[in-house]
Amino acid sequence: MKKIVAMVATGLMIVGATVTSASAEKYEVEKGDNLWNIAQDYNTTVDDLVEINKLKSTVIHPKQKLALYYEYIVQKGDTLSEIGKDFNVSVEELKEWNDLKSDLIVIGQALTIKDTDQDVKEAVRASNQEPSTNGRNTTSTKANNEDPSGKTITVSATAYTADCDGCSGITATGVNLNNNPNAKVIAVDPNVIPLGSEVYVEGYGYATAADVGGAIKGNKIDLHVSTKKEAFEWGVRTVDVTIVE
Repeated sequence: MKKIVAMVATGLMIVGATVTSASAEKYEVEKGDNLWNIAQDYNTTVDDLVEINKLKSTVIHPKQKLALYYEYIVQKGDTLSEIGKDFNVSVEELKEWNDLKSDLIVIGQALTIKDTDQDVKEAVRASNQEPSTNGRNTTSTKANNEDPSGKTITVSATAYTADCDGCSGITATGVNLNNNPNAKVIAVDPNVIPLGSEVYVEGYGYATAADVGGAIKGNKIDLHVSTKKEAFEWGVRTVDVTIVE
């Protein structure tokens, strides 16, 4: 079993995967709630809720936030079919759970896994008990250590966020950035970088060319970040972009 991520309220536990932090689907505890009722409402188990949230007991408190399901962070080269095989679920289930309109997924996207087999759960539990020697916590280490092969061009890069008034958050290829705020996506001129291409952006890492923009013409890109603060901090930079072969 590989590439398993247990999303918890306090962080990430991993088995052999490079991951980017993402917000798990969470439930805010209300007065009178207990783990049994929450598990019944969300088609999960008390054991899974305890495991995912690293709870010391089954006691919960009002306004406490609980992660409901396991989540997997999409990695370079992943497909829905491969992820489905790893978790012993179908592509159709993955698409239904994550409201996907197509099979397109992007690096850094968080996929909710609402049901999986016992082998996967046991692998997650083992990762909670023994430190992983293969996994890393961020994509920055990966980005610094890899030298991607492919056509490299120099572009002017700005940044944008889907968290703004009037923004739909849906890319030209149908990726919902509101549901996936940490997705690594860039807007491109399709005549320069084809939509759907995997790219490596200097200072940003691996991403998918999944959006377009009215001002993005020629050797320009607009890269997605999760907050306005990050977009302002990025500003305008001249960077190299490799279209990965």
